[in-house]
Amino acid sequence: MAVLISLDIDGTVDVGDPPGPVTMEMARLAVARGHIIGSCSDRPLSTQRKIFAGHGIEVQFAVSKHMLDQVKARFVADTYVHIGDREDLDKRYALKAGFDFLWPEEATAMNWFTR
Repeated sequence: MAVLISLDIDGTVDVGDPPGPVTMEMARLAVARGHIIGSCSDRPLSTQRKIFAGHGIEVQFAVSKHMLDQVKARFVADTYVHIGDREDLDKRYALKAGFDFLWPEEATAMNWFTR
């Protein structure tokens, strides 16, 4: 089952400002399991890529939140999920693009991220 996971940075991943509960190791594990991992943040696209690359993770996409619909059009997956910490932006844009939405705390329990 192909899962596309879009990760916000600030408040979501452990290297964000503020840090979130989703660790880079969890993202690395999801990649190793064959899931499509990408970044969807308010940060510049080049910065998003650098953050993940600095931790040895090659993201398949880096977009602004309003571009999630383009991600869905570009990749074929059984499940599309965006993980973020803001209802006004993350949740709204995820649902608008046809993604499922998870809060960071909910996402850490998903089998994509656990051993």
